[in-house]
Amino acid sequence: MNTKRIVALIVAAGSGTRLGSAIPKQFAPLAGKPMIAHSIAAFSSHPLITSLTIVIGAGQEAMLARAVGPIHAVTGGATRRESVCAGLEAIMADGGADLVLIHDAARPFLSHTVIDALIAALDKDPGAVPALPVADTLARGIEVLEETVPRDGLWRVQTPQAFRFDAILDAHRRWPKGDDATDDAQMLRRFGWTVAMVEGDVMLEKVTYPADVAAAEARHAATLISRSATGFDVHRLELGEELWLGGVLIPHDKGLSGHSDADVALHAITDALLGCTGEGDIGTHFPPSDPQWRGAASYRFLQHAAAIITKKGGVIDFIDLTLICEEPRIGPHRAAMRTRIAELLALAEDQVSIKATTTERLGFTGRGEGIAAQACATVRLPVVRPPVGGAA
Repeated sequence: MNTKRIVALIVAAGSGTRLGSAIPKQFAPLAGKPMIAHSIAAFSSHPLITSLTIVIGAGQEAMLARAVGPIHAVTGGATRRESVCAGLEAIMADGGADLVLIHDAARPFLSHTVIDALIAALDKDPGAVPALPVADTLARGIEVLEETVPRDGLWRVQTPQAFRFDAILDAHRRWPKGDDATDDAQMLRRFGWTVAMVEGDVMLEKVTYPADVAAAEARHAATLISRSATGFDVHRLELGEELWLGGVLIPHDKGLSGHSDADVALHAITDALLGCTGEGDIGTHFPPSDPQWRGAASYRFLQHAAAIITKKGGVIDFIDLTLICEEPRIGPHRAAMRTRIAELLALAEDQVSIKATTTERLGFTGRGEGIAAQACATVRLPVVRPPVGGAA
């Protein structure tokens, strides 16, 4: 059992001007969610990470909240080194740590494999970094090509960089004022500590310029496989109940009856999303026998299913919903429902389709006794390959 306190420190204080985005790049969308959300998901889902601290720029609190919700954040400084130092001091004020992993939000696609290797390396050395060998030919020159530079022993250093907390905090506190540093590992080495190298990952390429976004999207897409699943639900119409459909309260003389708010549309979408993950259905996660879900808002079920997909590193691509009823008329409420579902799932509205049909007065929906909903979700999830040679 791991007894060490291991804290992840994500540096997200930059302005991102080189990306040309209207907002800082760490909050800009990438592969279906804000860039910073990818790193947060990677650390949050790792069993050895105790807690997360985010360093943001002054005035970026609202952008962070919109991107990932409530999370511990501190304000950084004018340089990356000052921002990291502010984060380390905040961790110290919160009880300190045994180990810390310092990561740039601009390297979004972090794997548990890299985290594991870095943590293991700290058993021997006070610092560790992921690195990849330089593959390109290197040369000197201004405007014209001059001599080439041997690339033997040259490495591209990535983040996260991992350290014994006391050692890296001491290095930051002792660093000469006015002397900047863009790399924490070099700071540790200046004071005589050794830094190990572990195998890096091409998925950790940094996003700096507009072309990097397209390259990052392509790398991420290559790791995903598309899945589709359907969901179906029915609820009875009764007098005295509120009618919630697609997260919208609709005026009507009857409402849907159920253990929760009985939003048949959101229930069907929830089951479709859960179907894509292979993790049961809405009744598995929110059993009607559990009193805590009595009258619960169905958007909570929907966002729970979406969170499972996010935690797995997946992306929701499209939702198609069909409502089956004689009344109420869906047309006047279609736009509001589409907007609400897109908002709940952090999708663009053109990623949500809502249709309505009747059963020509046939069956329980035709008699006005209830409303049925059928949904189809298309999701991309990381490829999980079986071990070579099959199961033992």
